[in-house]
Amino acid sequence: MAERNASSLGVVSRNFLFCLFVTTSILFILSWFFVLRSTGRPSFIDHSLLPNSNSKHFATSDNGDSATRSENKVDSTGNRSILVDNEEEEAPPENAITKAKADVKCNTNDRVVLAQQKENKVVLKVFVYDLAPEFHFGLLDWKAQGDSVWPDIRNKIPNYPGGLNLQHSIEYWLTLDLLASELPDPPNARSVIRVHNSSEADIIFVPFFSSLCYNRYSKADPHQKKSKNKLLQEKLVRFLTAQKEWKRSGGRDHLIVAHHPNSLLDARTKLWPATFILSDFGRYPPNIANVEKDVIAPYKHVIRSYVDDSSDFDSRPTLLYFQGAIYRKDVCTLPI
Repeated sequence: MAERNASSLGVVSRNFLFCLFVTTSILFILSWFFVLRSTGRPSFIDHSLLPNSNSKHFATSDNGDSATRSENKVDSTGNRSILVDNEEEEAPPENAITKAKADVKCNTNDRVVLAQQKENKVVLKVFVYDLAPEFHFGLLDWKAQGDSVWPDIRNKIPNYPGGLNLQHSIEYWLTLDLLASELPDPPNARSVIRVHNSSEADIIFVPFFSSLCYNRYSKADPHQKKSKNKLLQEKLVRFLTAQKEWKRSGGRDHLIVAHHPNSLLDARTKLWPATFILSDFGRYPPNIANVEKDVIAPYKHVIRSYVDDSSDFDSRPTLLYFQGAIYRKDVCTLPI
């Protein structure tokens, strides 16, 4: 009798353990099923029940690109805006073609606007001091006619001396370009124009032919204590520092050409806040001239001439010119 009871208990225990195992396995499988479902897209949510009618769209991301997914079913009491959106999504290809054409038209209009902006780009406005002829064309033995301090370049342009003088003639050509910008058909109207109101100017140009002055008048006559070159520099400093334009900016918006290494030798220590156009920094201390504020212009005789050149600023691949090594008496400027 005892053996029969023990056998019955063993069968019941094995059945109980089997049922417990099966139940545990089912619960384990269901728990993993719900965990995996919770990490997926909750497509079982009825978005029509959400307060925002626009929530029918579900944004997803695939490799950084956004996509929009619409619900297949819309509640019979759904919002009209949802139906309109669905109609637009299921529109025939003709609408897509029309939209593509509209996009092309928009892009074309953008290109036209950019072209017009490029064609009508703002030119550089330069105010030029009406210095006495002794500072510029008077150094070329030009005599002023009437009250004007400038030559009438429509009739005759004063000649610039040749030879080694030409390598530092940038001051001469810049001044002529600014005078020519006021002609009825100016050659450089797209790049620069002279203005007579300094408050409208982007930069203020000082028309002093400093290189020519040094080449011609750096030696004093026997009856003079100072050379004409030094006297003109002193007069230029007094004139500039007394002007309202110089006082307004401290000279930082002024442009002075001193292309010859020995030109403006005395005035440079007083006019250094201005931007200098130089041939190199060989004879300038860094607090007077440096690459942060000044411009290095090449020598004219080492630049070949361009015939029938129609290129503009944007089409030129090279915006910096330097040729060879320039050796001064005590400084060597290496090529870059």
